[in-house]
Amino acid sequence: MHEAALELEKKEILKRYRSLLRACRRSLERGDKQKIRKAFDLALDAHKDMRRKTGEPYIYHPLAVAQICAEEIGLGTTSIVCALLHDTVEDTPITLEDIRHGFGDKVAQIIDGLTKIAGVFDQSTNSLQAENFRKMLLTLSEDVRVILIKLADRLHNMRTLDSMSRKNQMKIASETLYLYAPLAHRLGLYNIKTELEDLSVKYTEPERFFEITQKLAETKGQRNKYIRSFIEPIEQELIGQGFKFEVKGRPKSIYSILHKMKNQGITFEEVYDLFAIRIIIDVPPEEEKAACWSIYSIVTDFYYPNPDRLRDWISSPKSNGYESLHTTVMGPKGKWVEVQIRSSRMNDIAELGYAAHWKYKEASGSGNEGGLEEWLARVREILENPDANAIDFLDDFKLNLFSEEVFVFTPKGELRKMPANATALDFAFDIHSDVGSKCIGAKVNNKLVPLSHTLSNGDQVEIITSKKQKVNDEWLKFAVTAKAKSKIKQLLKEERRVASQFGKEWLERKFKQHHILFNAENLNVLTNYFRFTSSLDLFFAISNEQFDKSRLDLEAIFHQAPHLKEAQKHVSGNKTLKTKVLSAETILFGEKMEELDYSFTKCCSAIPGDEIIGFITVGEGIKVHRTNCPNAIKLSSNYGYRIIKASWANTPVKSEKAFLAGIKVTGIDDVGIISKITDTISKQLQVNMKSITVESHSGTFEGILTLYIYDTAHLDTLIQKIKEAVPHTQVIRVNVSE
Repeated sequence: MHEAALELEKKEILKRYRSLLRACRRSLERGDKQKIRKAFDLALDAHKDMRRKTGEPYIYHPLAVAQICAEEIGLGTTSIVCALLHDTVEDTPITLEDIRHGFGDKVAQIIDGLTKIAGVFDQSTNSLQAENFRKMLLTLSEDVRVILIKLADRLHNMRTLDSMSRKNQMKIASETLYLYAPLAHRLGLYNIKTELEDLSVKYTEPERFFEITQKLAETKGQRNKYIRSFIEPIEQELIGQGFKFEVKGRPKSIYSILHKMKNQGITFEEVYDLFAIRIIIDVPPEEEKAACWSIYSIVTDFYYPNPDRLRDWISSPKSNGYESLHTTVMGPKGKWVEVQIRSSRMNDIAELGYAAHWKYKEASGSGNEGGLEEWLARVREILENPDANAIDFLDDFKLNLFSEEVFVFTPKGELRKMPANATALDFAFDIHSDVGSKCIGAKVNNKLVPLSHTLSNGDQVEIITSKKQKVNDEWLKFAVTAKAKSKIKQLLKEERRVASQFGKEWLERKFKQHHILFNAENLNVLTNYFRFTSSLDLFFAISNEQFDKSRLDLEAIFHQAPHLKEAQKHVSGNKTLKTKVLSAETILFGEKMEELDYSFTKCCSAIPGDEIIGFITVGEGIKVHRTNCPNAIKLSSNYGYRIIKASWANTPVKSEKAFLAGIKVTGIDDVGIISKITDTISKQLQVNMKSITVESHSGTFEGILTLYIYDTAHLDTLIQKIKEAVPHTQVIRVNVSE
């Protein structure tokens, strides 16, 4: 590298370091600047010969992570030092003892936590990613700063994802959407959660992302003009009443706009609440509640509120610390506008999460970290279950990250926060695992209800137990919380293990008779042969007479064993499944773009032109998903090492094969409307239909049509033609099953 270029890089590194110091200037105490400088010098030296995939010096990354910690999360000196050093122990000759000697035990403990989880999602590992996620949560429960720094690390990686391969972009974006964004939400980091979601959509659904980005840019001037006219009368009244305040208008996130468009089958133009107004008031803590309600009164004097959209998180804050008063009002020109009312303190907590809690706690000598501690205590309790299946745990845990809450009371009046849709059974397990496992019913507000009864805000719940009660499979159908599900599965597994002992002993004798080793490998062959998910399920089936023992011809089965094992091989690294000659609609896999054996999934019905990925199953070859399929996102997150790059080969638009696709058409019901739609499809476009179902609802209709389509361009043309033929009609693509 030229001297001049190296000199420019040195200047840029110094500029970024000074920017970091400015970001944490307000929280610096005596000696802090020297600690940060010492950490920076060590990181700079340790990473001096390393570069990122972008070609930039590696030190840019730890500097950026430290900047996010300081500026966007509001963390202090200890966290900034840890952020600067977070990759040193994993990637350089520096040891944990070097860190402990130079920076003390607390920094060493956090760096150790970050090092342990460094490979959780960022590289292919032999162990399940879900299992590694449990390890990450264990480190989180020791010091929450580990996960806050990890979130900053992930945010910077997402901001610089352009330099990665398409496969890695998809994998990392899926993991981010599936787990990191919900974690940021639970920790109260709303700005980071929103940016992680938007950046994930940028890579999982690039076309939709850029379409919405462009439309937001085009409507920005018009939006700003509307916001000014909306807030003008409110501002004048607030000034007249002597409030110190700030008003902000912000557009909805790209992710939430897209989510609404998909869920409601509407266009961008039809998303009614594209923006929200935030009113932030500067008042002492003891006056916050009264002041927020006064401002609510002022807002609703000017604009009519939607009574179903009032959210009071001031009287009952969310368990992640969020406090705010939300209302949706009818603004000028018949547009709904969400108004959020909060104090400066509440706004800090909404933007900086628990980092802001700590700041206010230090400032006042008190504070409320109870919500976080309570949540972390639940995390620890779930993690203490050694038998929980990692993937089940992950799914259950994720459900509890994003869920809204209900507030219920014990018979003694103690308040407990439960996820929305929690049942009496969840409440029983929340009290104690022993209470949950023995419960037979509940009294809600003094009325007897079944265990499946869904709890509502303000319910008072009393659990009825019996020593004779045993858990059963049915409970899993209506348990909602991760704690309840995890404990029920553990208890069922224990009962199953005891019941399976007879089957295991019987099978072991059978193996001995045929002189076959009774080991894990041979059991796996047998389990796969009879299509059980585990050897425990096989033992259980034998014990409960659910298995025809006459089918157990061990010699014949193990004679086929080499063939069985060969059939269950899946792709790992650059190994590939056997190839076969495919039709013109070819899909190519891997970096070498090879033709491999595959089949389509029924969950997302891919057609040529869709962005796709391959998922390597055990025993069923490669399954092809659309990249934006919820199942694909979940699989990419949980089993990233089994995702294989896939793309359609360049084939003529009009191939011989048509693919099944579905559309949903909704609009105003009228005489001959279905005839117009079917004529457009069959006569004008000569598209064959497989099925059509139509329902009428009070003057509107909804039709689901399954059609044979050649590719996405063909489908887009068809959708456009239907919209032209039948005005005021919405047409969206939906998934279909063969």
